[in-house]
Amino acid sequence: MSGVLYLIPNTLGDGDAEALAQVLPEPVRAQAAALGYYIGENTKTTRAFLKKVGTTRSIQEIDVRELNVNTPPAEIDRLLAPILAGADAGLVSEADCPAVADPGALLVRRAHQKGVKVVPFVGPSSILLALMASGMNGQSFAFNGYLPVDAGERSKRLRELEQLSRKANQTQIFIETPYRNRAMLDTLIATCAPSTLICVAVDLTLPAETIVTRTASDWKKASAPDLHKQRPAIFLLLAS
Repeated sequence: MSGVLYLIPNTLGDGDAEALAQVLPEPVRAQAAALGYYIGENTKTTRAFLKKVGTTRSIQEIDVRELNVNTPPAEIDRLLAPILAGADAGLVSEADCPAVADPGALLVRRAHQKGVKVVPFVGPSSILLALMASGMNGQSFAFNGYLPVDAGERSKRLRELEQLSRKANQTQIFIETPYRNRAMLDTLIATCAPSTLICVAVDLTLPAETIVTRTASDWKKASAPDLHKQRPAIFLLLAS
C-alpha cells in the first residue's frame, strides 16, 4: 500500500519557528514534524524549514530530495518511488503553497496517475490573501503567473488582461521578480485606463505588510509603496 503525499505550505518570507506557528495550524506542524521523507526546491532551505517545524527525529535521518525547474521529467518517478513503497512524504515549496506557481505540481499530477493519496494542508497563499484584501471580484479571477520581461510585450499583455477583465468582470492576478516590481507598477499605471483598479500587495503576513488598491488615475497622483528588490509582491487589476 502506498504512502500519502502531504502538501505543506511554508511561510511567505524569512522567519523563525514562531513566525511559522503564526501561519501554520498546530495539527499541520505536528504532521510535518513526523514525516521522514521530504521533497523541496532546495535541500538547504527544506532543511531550514524542518528546523523551524521541529522534527520528531534528527534532520540527518530525514530523506530530503530536490524538485525544481531543472528537474528532468524522468526524475519524477524516482521521487515518487518511496511513496509508492509505503513512505508518507511532505512536499514543501520555498514559500507559499506547494504546487501553486510551483514545480511541485508535476509530482502531484504523477501521484494522482499512480493512485497515491494527496492531502493539501491549510497555510498561507499569497495569491488568495491578496485577492481577499484587494476589494476586487472574488467570484471570478485568474492567476497569470509572470508576465513578459520585455517592456513592450509586458504592456501588450497588460492591455490584453485589462480587456479580458473588463469583458468578464474578472480580477486578473500576476506576480513579478522582486527587482522588477517597480517597473511592473510603472507599466500598470501607464498602460491601464484611468478607472481600472490596481492593487499591490507586498510582504503579505510579514511585519512590513502593505496592501493598497487605487484606480490607475489615483496611483499617478499618490506615492507608491517601497518596492525594493527584496520585497515579494502580488499585483491585481480589475477593469470597469
